[in-house]
Parts: sequence; C-alpha cells; structure tokens
Amino acid sequence: MSMAHAPVLEQDAGPTVRDLPQEERLTVADASPSTGVPFRLQALDGYPLSATLFPHEGAEVGAVVLISSATGARQRYYARFAAFLARRGFPTITFDYRGIGGSRPEKLKGFEANMEDWGRQDLAGAIAAVRERFPGRRLLLVGHSVGGQLLGLAENAREVSALLTVAAGSGYYKLFPQRLRMALNWRVLTPALTRAFGKLPGWAGTVEDLPAGVARQWARWCLDPNYLLSEGGEPRRESYASLYLPVRAYSFSDDPIASKDAVEHLLGFYADALVDHRRVTPKQAGHPIGHFGFFREGSRASLWEEAVEWLAIQALTPRPVNPR
Repeated sequence: MSMAHAPVLEQDAGPTVRDLPQEERLTVADASPSTGVPFRLQALDGYPLSATLFPHEGAEVGAVVLISSATGARQRYYARFAAFLARRGFPTITFDYRGIGGSRPEKLKGFEANMEDWGRQDLAGAIAAVRERFPGRRLLLVGHSVGGQLLGLAENAREVSALLTVAAGSGYYKLFPQRLRMALNWRVLTPALTRAFGKLPGWAGTVEDLPAGVARQWARWCLDPNYLLSEGGEPRRESYASLYLPVRAYSFSDDPIASKDAVEHLLGFYADALVDHRRVTPKQAGHPIGHFGFFREGSRASLWEEAVEWLAIQALTPRPVNPR
C-alpha cells in the first residue's frame, strides 16, 4: 500500500537542535491545573482512567475537544489550554493513560500495560466516553507527541472529525539527530532499567515512571523503520491509511524530539488525510517552543489563537467524504 498522502502545506525554516532543558521536563510534571471537573471514564477493557471535563463557557460551537497526552505527561499539563478552549465554547476533556498520573496503580512493578493499550483501549475508551456525554457533536482530537500517533489504533477512530497534532512524529531512532544515543537508549538502557526496576523510572528522561510493558514496546517500535506499523500487520496499516479527515500538524524547528523528518514520517501513516503541516520557528512564535512549549501560557497569542481558529472551522465544516 502506498504511504503517500495529500500535499503538505508548510511554513518552514532550517531546524536547530538543542537538548531538552531540565526546567522544561519539570514543567510537564508540575504545571498547576486550571478549573475542571474530575471524573472517571473506562477504557474499552474496563480499566478506570482519571479524566477532567472543562465545561464550555458562553455559546457552544457544536464540537467537543479531547486532548490526548504525550508520553509521561499528566493530563494536568494541558489544563490551561483546555480551559482556554472551554472559554471559546469547546467542552474539553483531558485524561491520563493507564499507569500515568491519576490512572496509575499503587505499584507499577508487575502492572500489565503496553503502549498499544494506550491507543486501542484508553484512547478508544475516551472517544467512546465523549460520544456518550456529547452525542451528536463533532469530536475534535488534539494529540501531543504520542497522543497524535495513536489514533489509528482505536477501533472507533472514525468518530473523530478532525485531528490537530502537536510535536507528533515517528519515534524511529534514525530520524533523530542523536541516532547513536537513541539506539543505545532503546537497545541497552531501556531493557536494562525495566529489568532492574520493573518499570522505566521517570529520571531516565520521561518525567513520569512508565510501565515496563509500555517502555519495552516503545523501544521495539523505535528500533523499526515502520515504527508502530511494525506490529499489527496490514490491518493496522489500513486503519491509519484509511482515516479520511482534516489534520493540522504543528511542528517546531527547535524541537529536539519531533524532527521535521519524524513528523513527515508519521504523517505518511495517515495516507488519506487532508494534511496541513505548520512548521513554526521560535522567531515566528516570539519565544522558544521545543517539544512542550505549545501548551504553555506564553503560546496563547502566537499559537493557541491560530489553533482554536482551525478547530472552530472544523466544528462548522462537514467532514469530507472520501472519494475513493
């Protein structure tokens, strides 16, 4: 099957690579939440997940937003952006994957979970919960990093009317500037640490501890040129390729994790999608962005306003019909 997709529209500049600063990592774990209503939703297999609803204010726009987090980022990191969307008329829901934040069991050692569960069970369960709470409204998904990678794993992915990805790229290690370091990480360090601790400790670079099965599957994917399409065979390829929906993909020239090549690789999975790739530089944004900066308050004027305008258009525009 061809992995080509619709022409990509770009704002581009030469990328610069920098290490993820420690203060950026800490911000992910320690961001203070804005007002939201906590609740529990169920993954498709019944696992309880911590979630938060940010009710809309003022006039509704006819759509609801679901935010799917990055690996190792708690849902509270997205609270300010979710509250911003709610003030613009979008009821917005955030949630923690199993093993993370409020969805973490008392002990991770021996906890059975993998990254595929995050898409096939947790994201799919969140989509189902949104459809149940907001029947008849369009569902718009905002996916940060891995949150923009997992949609094709969810059996109910076609319930999503539009996808906005932020710093979401393939994890294949050869797409990283530091490919030797990444190869060492996935071939040696991750297996050794998960064996020693029964989990991948957050101090290894993921902020939150990760369940061992999540880390091991992530490592397998990152060592394969097909990344998450390396497992699941042709049905998985088709589940991604056949998603006919608008995609706005944000990537950033100062992001040391989601390089331009990695983002393009991931967008190739969504072969039938109508893709608009917005590659933004710190100069265009007026401040450094990196892998996490889109969701900081400082991005309100430069990036949030543009993103909510795109979401509003998707809320009002009928989903296109696939011509094939």
